[in-house]
Amino acid sequence: MFEMTQVDWIGSIGVFMILLAYVLNAFGKLEHNNLSFILLNLIGSALACTASALMNYMPFIILEAVWALVSFVSLINYFRKRNS
Repeated sequence: MFEMTQVDWIGSIGVFMILLAYVLNAFGKLEHNNLSFILLNLIGSALACTASALMNYMPFIILEAVWALVSFVSLINYFRKRNS
Protein backbone atom coordinates (compact mmCIF):
# COMPACT_ATOMS: atom_id res chain seq x y z
CA MET A 1 0.00 0.00 0.00
CA PHE A 2 1.17 3.51 -0.83
CA GLU A 3 1.91 5.75 2.11
CA MET A 4 2.10 9.47 1.43
CA THR A 5 5.11 11.34 2.74
CA GLN A 6 5.18 14.98 3.73
CA VAL A 7 6.62 15.81 0.29
CA ASP A 8 3.74 13.92 -1.36
CA TRP A 9 1.21 15.95 0.63
CA ILE A 10 2.87 19.27 -0.20
CA GLY A 11 3.00 18.44 -3.90
CA SER A 12 -0.52 17.01 -3.99
CA ILE A 13 -2.05 20.05 -2.32
CA GLY A 14 -0.17 22.34 -4.70
CA VAL A 15 -1.24 20.43 -7.79
CA PHE A 16 -4.83 20.29 -6.51
CA MET A 17 -4.88 24.08 -6.14
CA ILE A 18 -3.56 24.61 -9.67
CA LEU A 19 -6.07 22.16 -11.13
CA LEU A 20 -8.91 23.68 -9.12
CA ALA A 21 -8.12 27.11 -10.56
CA TYR A 22 -8.00 25.66 -14.07
CA VAL A 23 -11.29 23.74 -13.75
CA LEU A 24 -13.13 26.69 -12.22
CA ASN A 25 -11.85 28.92 -15.01
CA ALA A 26 -12.73 26.39 -17.73
CA PHE A 27 -16.31 26.16 -16.44
CA GLY A 28 -16.68 29.94 -16.19
CA LYS A 29 -16.79 30.05 -12.40
CA LEU A 30 -13.55 32.00 -11.94
CA GLU A 31 -12.00 34.55 -14.32
CA HIS A 32 -8.26 34.58 -14.96
CA ASN A 33 -7.98 38.08 -13.50
CA ASN A 34 -9.81 37.16 -10.28
CA LEU A 35 -7.74 37.35 -7.10
CA SER A 36 -8.77 33.81 -6.08
CA PHE A 37 -7.58 32.42 -9.42
CA ILE A 38 -4.24 34.21 -9.11
CA LEU A 39 -3.71 33.08 -5.51
CA LEU A 40 -4.66 29.47 -6.24
CA ASN A 41 -2.05 29.42 -9.01
CA LEU A 42 0.61 31.25 -7.00
CA ILE A 43 0.29 29.20 -3.82
CA GLY A 44 -0.29 25.95 -5.69
CA SER A 45 2.73 26.37 -7.92
CA ALA A 46 4.90 27.43 -4.97
CA LEU A 47 3.90 24.27 -3.09
CA ALA A 48 4.45 22.07 -6.15
CA CYS A 49 7.83 23.73 -6.72
CA THR A 50 8.79 23.12 -3.09
CA ALA A 51 7.87 19.44 -3.37
CA SER A 52 9.82 19.14 -6.63
CA ALA A 53 12.85 20.77 -5.01
CA LEU A 54 12.63 18.38 -2.06
CA MET A 55 12.58 15.50 -4.56
CA ASN A 56 15.41 17.15 -6.50
CA TYR A 57 13.48 16.87 -9.77
CA MET A 58 14.76 19.74 -11.89
CA PRO A 59 12.24 19.70 -14.79
CA PHE A 60 9.34 20.34 -12.43
CA ILE A 61 11.31 22.78 -10.30
CA ILE A 62 11.73 24.90 -13.43
CA LEU A 63 8.10 24.44 -14.54
CA GLU A 64 6.60 25.33 -11.18
CA ALA A 65 9.06 28.15 -10.48
CA VAL A 66 8.13 29.82 -13.76
CA TRP A 67 4.43 29.23 -13.03
CA ALA A 68 4.86 30.83 -9.60
CA LEU A 69 6.78 33.76 -11.08
CA VAL A 70 4.10 34.43 -13.70
CA SER A 71 1.42 34.17 -11.01
CA PHE A 72 3.34 36.58 -8.81
CA VAL A 73 3.58 39.11 -11.65
CA SER A 74 -0.19 38.67 -12.18
CA LEU A 75 -0.72 39.40 -8.48
CA ILE A 76 1.35 42.59 -8.72
CA ASN A 77 -0.60 43.68 -11.81
CA TYR A 78 -3.89 42.89 -10.06
CA PHE A 79 -3.05 45.27 -7.19
CA ARG A 80 -1.66 47.94 -9.53
CA LYS A 81 -4.91 47.97 -11.54
CA ARG A 82 -6.99 47.95 -8.37
CA ASN A 83 -5.13 50.92 -6.91
CA SER A 84 -5.26 53.05 -10.05
